[in-house]
Amino acid sequence: MMDYLPVIICIVALAMDALFGEPRRHPLIAFGSMASSLEEKFNNEKSKIIGVVCVSVLVLIPSYGLWVFLESLDNLYLESGVGAVVLWVAIGWGSMKNHARAVLRPLAKGDLVNARQTLSMIVSRDTKDMDESKIIGSTLESLLENGNDCLFASLFWFALLGPAGAVLHRLSNTLDAMWGYRSERFGQFGWAAARLDDLLGWAPARLTALCYGLSGSLLSALKSWKAQKGKHKSINGGPVMASGAGALNIRIGGPVAYHGGVEEKPWLGEGGNPENQDIERAIDLIQRSVAVWIVGYALVITLTQYLV
Repeated sequence: MMDYLPVIICIVALAMDALFGEPRRHPLIAFGSMASSLEEKFNNEKSKIIGVVCVSVLVLIPSYGLWVFLESLDNLYLESGVGAVVLWVAIGWGSMKNHARAVLRPLAKGDLVNARQTLSMIVSRDTKDMDESKIIGSTLESLLENGNDCLFASLFWFALLGPAGAVLHRLSNTLDAMWGYRSERFGQFGWAAARLDDLLGWAPARLTALCYGLSGSLLSALKSWKAQKGKHKSINGGPVMASGAGALNIRIGGPVAYHGGVEEKPWLGEGGNPENQDIERAIDLIQRSVAVWIVGYALVITLTQYLV
């Protein structure tokens, strides 16, 4: 039974996320403030080296510190309890799900103004002139990509490195969202944050894409993943969104308006244009994928017991 304790911790953390959502005073708020302060102070020279040092201070040192703290507890039950709480905090699925449904509610009433405004809280693209189809598609892209970033990647790194691994990824992913832009301001300073997030997200993204396929239309998911994975500029977001859209038998993507102009993005998936109900279908897909992930994790532990 003790061999399956990590699986139990994952289930407990997921249950906490479903019941309570994210903590009201999320530690990432303080982390974001600290990251902003460091960037304002040290990003004057637009240096990669300074960026590497700042990433180390903000991501690697806290993760290592947590690992040392947990090792010092010397009590399995206390360590497991703390681990479950840490993983709960690292998971952002409940919040993402609520944001998507908050977009869906005005959409269902034909209220595009409020739907655009709500969507602008979870995407960086310009939403002010979006039609209904673009609002739905953008919500689905965000849901499917964040299924990896806010959920499966944390579970993966927890399985590999424990609670410190989950924190390592969540801090890296948050920093990438703040600094990982190919712009004059962040092109050099944010390089390390972007590359670390790409590295930590590579394996989880491909496992997430597989789970999406196993939880939906598998052949369509695999076909879309294989054909479209290299068309998206995100090496991790591309496979995840292509597989997820294929699993749902819909097509997402295409030209997107940002505040600096229009960006031509690839079409991902296959099938018809998404409709309102596809937002709930995507949420269901991700939640079925969690069950696939947990069962797979337990099977890996079982196989390890027999092989080692």
